[in-house]
Amino acid sequence: MGKFDLYKVDLKNMVSDTQEIEYLIDTQFFYDIGGEEVEKGKVKLVLNVKRQVGIFELSFNIQGNIVIACDRCLEDMNLPFNCNNRLIVKLGKEYCEESDEIIVIPIGEGVINLAWFIYEFIVLSIPIKHVHAPGKCNKEMASVLKKHTAKNIIDSDDEFAKEGDIIIITDDDGEELEQETISDPRWDGLKKLIENDNN
Repeated sequence: MGKFDLYKVDLKNMVSDTQEIEYLIDTQFFYDIGGEEVEKGKVKLVLNVKRQVGIFELSFNIQGNIVIACDRCLEDMNLPFNCNNRLIVKLGKEYCEESDEIIVIPIGEGVINLAWFIYEFIVLSIPIKHVHAPGKCNKEMASVLKKHTAKNIIDSDDEFAKEGDIIIITDDDGEELEQETISDPRWDGLKKLIENDNN
């Protein structure tokens, strides 16, 4: 039995017009799939397959926890999520992805392997910005970031604001109104050298 045989669904030989399949997806699945975005997790998937005239509608309800790197400190963080996705599968001459939601599989086989689709659905549910709750980031990395961070003054996570930051003042729509650099003593000596060369 192959690594992903469990995720093969035989559409051509479905006994009834509807079928429900449950999967428990764990770290071994993420290891076997070899994707870089998610390597650990525990996820429950409920798949509903509905046969209609000429097509199969697959509805995925996926929920659980995945472990991903925090965007700020790069430490692992636990991310709970819940997503619902859908695939329409048609039987045809050869495999073809007509769109993000419509797949054609060979009528001779009538079987679709859902492993990669499941992984993609999980990855696409990850928010663009994923960080630990305030105060939960790795303290050592947080102190390094404080030294090198340009800071938006409206940002609610004030633990990184300090002298030397570039303060960007924005309006409610995120449009930059003004930018102010607070004096950073590390660069003061270099500025003096440049001024002396110009004189």
